[in-house]
Amino acid sequence: MTYDYIQDLLNFIHHSPSPYHTVQASRDYLDRAGFQALSLSEAWQLAPNGAYYVPLYDSGLIAFRTGSDVRRHLRLSAAHTDFPCLRIKYRPEIRQHGYLKLNAEVYGGLLRESWLDRPLSLAGTVALQGSDAFQPEIRLVDAGRPILTIPRLAIHMNRRANEGVELNPQKDLLPLMGLDQRELTDHFFLDFLSEKCRCLPEAILSWDLTVYPYEEGCRLGWHDEFVSSPRLDNLTSVLACLTGLAETAASDGLNVVALFDNEEVGSQTKQGADSHVLPDILHRIYHAFGLTDDDFSADLARAFMLSVDVAHAIHPNVPEKCDVTNQPVMGCGVALKIASSQRYAGDAAAVAVVKSLCRENDIPYQVFMNRSDIPGGSTLGSLLSANLPLRAMDIGIPITAMHSCRELMGAADQESLVRLIRAFFSHK
Repeated sequence: MTYDYIQDLLNFIHHSPSPYHTVQASRDYLDRAGFQALSLSEAWQLAPNGAYYVPLYDSGLIAFRTGSDVRRHLRLSAAHTDFPCLRIKYRPEIRQHGYLKLNAEVYGGLLRESWLDRPLSLAGTVALQGSDAFQPEIRLVDAGRPILTIPRLAIHMNRRANEGVELNPQKDLLPLMGLDQRELTDHFFLDFLSEKCRCLPEAILSWDLTVYPYEEGCRLGWHDEFVSSPRLDNLTSVLACLTGLAETAASDGLNVVALFDNEEVGSQTKQGADSHVLPDILHRIYHAFGLTDDDFSADLARAFMLSVDVAHAIHPNVPEKCDVTNQPVMGCGVALKIASSQRYAGDAAAVAVVKSLCRENDIPYQVFMNRSDIPGGSTLGSLLSANLPLRAMDIGIPITAMHSCRELMGAADQESLVRLIRAFFSHK
């Protein structure tokens, strides 16, 4: 019986409706794999052949394995925990025309229209008043049921709807929460949160809450060759990085997985890739083993990093949007993402390294490059390799409907990605 990579992925996505839940699901995974939790605010005692992880302000995480000789090699794999969505604003209550709505804002570059007419829910963190002003009590919250929706306007009221509709995020993307009732207070959302947190409304100080599609992911296609699911970007990469690290036995070298938040909005946060958090943690690891900054700099010069994020597959109905010669197909292998603009990290040597790993381990791979007249997005890779000058390569699973409420991938590609990251960490 073959291992079911897709069921693991769907279970992981189901338990990761917000970046905070993604980190909790990652911690649970690493705990089961025997990793030891560390804290950014405490001193570390590290040992050879150890397995550790460090949460980054609840929505990011760095995990690593130390070999018997930490300096043998330095290899890193990075992904991000966030996804385009709606986030609930403060004082969000809107009572109009007999309805209860929530004021929300767009996070990242979501495909707005795809969020209409879907059962939606809420998840994230709520901060409560603590005994110390600098130590609020943080609660992980998930409504766990469909409580919101954003209904679209009927075609009878907009006869040009099928020609394309521009959606104003402040007007057209406000989630409907219920019917107005006389007994409700003007702070009905605060009352809802207090029920979820089992506290008084006045104890709630702040929150970071994500609107997410309640419908779960599923296999799809004549032979189940596709997967349709929310948050394939980038939970496919998060789980593959964790699996590749956890399934690699301790050996010589230092293997690191870095999961960052806020990639979809530029990464310039304390838990984002464009910060000092990863260099600082790597220095702490080296110092814990009595190594110097010169040792770190020397090892960094021969280190390698995989920046793991999804790629664009050729679209079955709009193939002309793809490059004329580099056309990844869903289900046909990991995509190596290449751009001379360096919006994707990589150079000729980095491409050769990843291709060699794929060939040595019979892992299917493809090449993705943007059309010359369509600029693509950017990834963590270029930011990280600028702050940490090391050789890096962008890779990922090719998908369609990227940044939609539901995205589509080839089912075979998750296993290929896991195998590549496992080979990357275990290569002597």
